[in-house]
Amino acid sequence: MKHRIVVLGAGYAGAYVAGTLARRLSPADTEITVVNAEPDFVQRLRLHQLAAGQEIEAPELVDVFAGTGIRLRLARVTAVDPERQVVAVADADGGGELGYDTLLYALGSHVADHGVRGVAEHAFHVTSRPAALCLRERLDNLRGGGSVVVVGDGLTGIETATEIAESRPGLSVVLVARGELGAPLSVGARGHLRQACDRLGITVLEHTSVEAVEATRVLCADGTTLVSDATVWTAGFAVNPIAAAAGLDVTDDGRIVVDRTMRSLSHPNVYAAGDSVYTIGDNGRPLPMSCASAGFTGMQAMKAIVGSLTGSKIEHVKLGYPGSHISLGRRDGILQMVDGEAQAKPKYVAGRKAARIKAGILKMSLWTTSHPTFGLPKRKRHLAAAQDGAAAKVAA
Repeated sequence: MKHRIVVLGAGYAGAYVAGTLARRLSPADTEITVVNAEPDFVQRLRLHQLAAGQEIEAPELVDVFAGTGIRLRLARVTAVDPERQVVAVADADGGGELGYDTLLYALGSHVADHGVRGVAEHAFHVTSRPAALCLRERLDNLRGGGSVVVVGDGLTGIETATEIAESRPGLSVVLVARGELGAPLSVGARGHLRQACDRLGITVLEHTSVEAVEATRVLCADGTTLVSDATVWTAGFAVNPIAAAAGLDVTDDGRIVVDRTMRSLSHPNVYAAGDSVYTIGDNGRPLPMSCASAGFTGMQAMKAIVGSLTGSKIEHVKLGYPGSHISLGRRDGILQMVDGEAQAKPKYVAGRKAARIKAGILKMSLWTTSHPTFGLPKRKRHLAAAQDGAAAKVAA
């Protein structure tokens, strides 16, 4: 009987791990199934561009995994039962259960409202493709002018505010920062960020917290009221509660606690990667939710699964934070270098050069996802395709 590997989520981490496992493991011995709710790969790093009115690529997962031997199940994960080793899913046909021998949990994260009144009812966000398109439609309806309030000054908030301001100059954009704008950046990078906001006409409110979001305004804790035709909430992320409900060892915020190889501390046949995992980096600090972390944790999980199934030595992947890559519209950006403690160095790159580098990073991320097996040898791809065809005939 083949060893059943089920991958939950086909984002940056899940798609990479599934494809690499298909390349590294024999299709005669393993069966890989990817479960994803959406039919397309979502470039989450570029959803702020989609919301601002630009078109971004969204490769169909059926094409991404074609010829790899990977089985794609378009469904929403509703529960995981690690004792029975099954995953419950819901789809257009009603759903069912998938059994597994090894599970990779990579369901990612979604927007977190932190209990702020009115966020769920009135705020937009850019953590999913449907949400970004919903914001885009709202901005399209403001062609005659209007005000946009972006709450949250992390990387997502900064990129969203600058993208909207550049793409839609007729709108008034306000960026609400809980602390100092760009606080994690070096002094020079913070100065460049402020100049970019000034150039784009963005009003920045620092040291301001929001206590409520209403249909046409944002209420701040200091009594300030901001008129808003579209409020965009970028003040943090949260993970799906499925892992906690399954009885896996998780942190207070629901992320799966793992060992150095991304293996669950409570259930050794479950691995985690991406935003869903809580792991300590080589500097002794928890890795932040980011695309870079998804790459590192995904690679480590892949190596651990391959090593476990083949009996080979499990290599340790370097777990670090390479720095911040921030786009400020299409022609400006900041690349902030960090030290071994993930603290900003004085050195940074800004302007068009930084924008080009960031564009290159995004292009590479898309390529690695669109080519999940990294050039799987043709012989193996043909074998996988033949097996897929045979399985389809049997099912028919």
